[in-house]
Amino acid sequence: VQLQASGGGLVQAGDSLRLSCIASGSGFSNYGMGWFRQAPGKEREFVGHIRRGSGATYYADSVKGRFTISRDNAKKTMFLQMNSLKPQDTAVYYCAATMTVLSGIRQAVNYHYWGQGTLVTVSS
Repeated sequence: VQLQASGGGLVQAGDSLRLSCIASGSGFSNYGMGWFRQAPGKEREFVGHIRRGSGATYYADSVKGRFTISRDNAKKTMFLQMNSLKPQDTAVYYCAATMTVLSGIRQAVNYHYWGQGTLVTVSS
């Protein structure tokens, strides 16, 4: 599966933004999907994950209550709704797909396919 993330941009603190991740190829519904981000000079970090099947979601503590992940399997698309954005949310955001079981969803190494990233900049 190939992934393409989009929707990034420059916003002010407190604003909202919605990222999209569109998949091409078959089998999108069979993958667990995740969002990661990487700020300048920092390691890539887990943002959230949405399971295949149940659609259950899991989030990093830093975004819990502000970010929401959803997916539309018919459109092969995953979304990241980001509310109450903070300057520390500034990063390149990546979407990724995995067949890994639930215990490994927070580790980037367990994701098999990656999108190219979209830059989110939050000004104070």
